[in-house]
Amino acid sequence: MDPGPMSGRQNLLPIAGPRESWSWLFTELRGHLGSAAATLLVGIVAAAAAVLPAYVFGELVDRVSGHGSASFVTISVVLVVAAVVGGASTGAAAYLTGRLGETVLATLRERVVQRALTLPTAVVEKAGKGDLLSRIGDDVNTVGRAVTDVLPKVISSLLVAVLGIVAMAGLDWRLGLAGLAAVPLYVLGLRWYLPRSAPMYADQRKAVAARSQALVESMVGARTVHAYGLERQHLTQIDGAAVRARDLSIGIVTLFTRFVGRTNRAEFVGLSVVLVVGFLLVRDGAVTVGAATAAALLFHRLFDPVGTVLHSFDEVQSAGAGLARLVGVVRIPGDAPAGLRPARLPADSSLELTGIVFGYEPGVAVLHGVDLRVEAGERVALVGSTGAGKTTLAAIAAGLLVPSGGSVRLGGIGLGELTPEQLRGQVAIVSQEVHVFAGSLVEDLRLARPGATSEEVRAALVCVDALGWVDALPEGIETRVGEGGRDLTAAQAQQLALARLVLRDPAVAILDEATAEAGSLGARGLEQSAAAATAGRTTLIVAHRLTQAASADRVVVLEHGHVVESGSHADLLAAASRYAELWGAWRSRATAGVDH
Repeated sequence: MDPGPMSGRQNLLPIAGPRESWSWLFTELRGHLGSAAATLLVGIVAAAAAVLPAYVFGELVDRVSGHGSASFVTISVVLVVAAVVGGASTGAAAYLTGRLGETVLATLRERVVQRALTLPTAVVEKAGKGDLLSRIGDDVNTVGRAVTDVLPKVISSLLVAVLGIVAMAGLDWRLGLAGLAAVPLYVLGLRWYLPRSAPMYADQRKAVAARSQALVESMVGARTVHAYGLERQHLTQIDGAAVRARDLSIGIVTLFTRFVGRTNRAEFVGLSVVLVVGFLLVRDGAVTVGAATAAALLFHRLFDPVGTVLHSFDEVQSAGAGLARLVGVVRIPGDAPAGLRPARLPADSSLELTGIVFGYEPGVAVLHGVDLRVEAGERVALVGSTGAGKTTLAAIAAGLLVPSGGSVRLGGIGLGELTPEQLRGQVAIVSQEVHVFAGSLVEDLRLARPGATSEEVRAALVCVDALGWVDALPEGIETRVGEGGRDLTAAQAQQLALARLVLRDPAVAILDEATAEAGSLGARGLEQSAAAATAGRTTLIVAHRLTQAASADRVVVLEHGHVVESGSHADLLAAASRYAELWGAWRSRATAGVDH
């Protein structure tokens, strides 16, 4: 294992601006105009039902004060009907809003995952897996909570607020103006709050991404962290990222509390103005007591919906920041169509690395001018002590990492000149960290070649000596594996990865310690499977078990980022070289039963 990129990196994936985010959202909503119209209509009915009781109480006050017939039965019926209709329509509006929002969010989620899966690995490595994972995980969850919990309440509250002001103006235009007296104070509160909160929410999402990045890299690279004695440095980085996220969250809560105080002052001023104007109008005989009462009740009825809208701005801001990060991934420019690029293909499957220099941190190189050539069809093993740079060199050879110096050429063509599709068709890498995808085993294998027939899948399993145990499964190749399905052993999972390699049929295969986790007996079987899967291919092996090196055409020894030896297994042993020392140490551990 080699040291991975550190969490201090700031080359995060792009974030969409407000205009981009709104543009994407409106474009999606235009595709659901019917659902949006139905949602709005039901929401208006629910808002009207919420406003109606204030009118009814105003009428009741006028009839009682005028000693007329109060018509309590009629008023009661109206209130009951309004309550039933309001409850039903409010529930329906919340359901329709949530369904529409979840539909749009599902589309966004699918597009983000689709774009993430097609991003060049070098882009993901540069930005960091933590940033991408936080977007697919935390940001999707944040937007999802807003869609299901916040958005229905906000839309309902906005409609009630608008209809409430309209109803007050319907009683008397001066009462309507009085109800608008609080608006400037609300606007001033928002103008104070939004410019301060928006950057804080954006910074909070970035801090969460940085925290995820620090945790992911430290957990994934735990062996390397221990090997280099970097525990304290990584813990300091994790602690710093967590403290920053915490401090930003506390700052956001403090800012929001001050904003709530401003909204309360606006409510007090607004209600006071309505009461004073109502008193003056009643005194002058311009409106009835019932109308003034209804206006006051209507304005008081707006406290909750207006407060809901304003007080939801923190969640709306957070969701907006998450949406911008998700849209930023979707809007990452795709690769140019293959037809617009020169259709250059490698002349053969030879792999040549020249003057490779690479470091995960500025000024700290892992590889120092490495030269390595693997001839077409040759099988080369990379060996060396932990931290020598083997995995890093293999990732560069596969095009997963871009060196800071030097070049990688496949069949005489630089990897950068190939389209991602061409590169994936020519070079495939199998690591020790394989994944069994949830679903049937045959579909898991067809990820390598979706059009593969059942016969081709079975032939690939035969090649890696896996058909026996696969046929022994309850449903053979149709058996469900992965999460929610049948658990596979480490050796079986590796055999599936090697079978995918056979189905993919690349010219160059890179095995990064692909037999390291299977145990001694399983590893020996996997070595035979790996040899069969890579037969006839140009093969570069990061060898954890030196028996793999012994069967290779050539062995290359890396130490501290330098090639120190190269030759056949027999020649290097005869030369009493560094490789001979590694071989002797490995044989001693194997004899003692330590190696696995």
